[in-house]
Amino acid sequence: MSIVNNRKAHFDYHILEEYVAGVVLSGNEVKSIRQGNVTLLDSFVYLKDGEVWLKNFNIARYKMAHPQSTHDEHRDKKLLLSKKEISRISRSLDDNGITCVPLSVFIKNNRIKIKIGIARGKKNWDKRNSIKERDLKRESERY
Repeated sequence: MSIVNNRKAHFDYHILEEYVAGVVLSGNEVKSIRQGNVTLLDSFVYLKDGEVWLKNFNIARYKMAHPQSTHDEHRDKKLLLSKKEISRISRSLDDNGITCVPLSVFIKNNRIKIKIGIARGKKNWDKRNSIKERDLKRESERY
């Protein structure tokens, strides 16, 4: 069950590899995500001390929560991956022009998961080709 998709990531980047990661959250954050109060816009993944972190992943405050138990909306979230996946991601990020972006947030087996992708930025002509292909696909489906 997908909650949020980062459509802009597929437009701005060529996705080379995809990984599914768990995320460390508090109870109020989980309830807010299940309501769909989350944005992936401008978020990215970085490595720090052998751990994978997600930055600019904004989760709105849960409206029904007690005022004293609210969470910090802008804190960095730790992603849960295996050592093998972390080493692959770190080797990929060492290359020039490679970044790691979140692609979607979904629920699997009653747990919040984030799909992240190793990506290379598209050039302007690549983006124009994507727009052209999308328009042609719409036209063919219309008739």
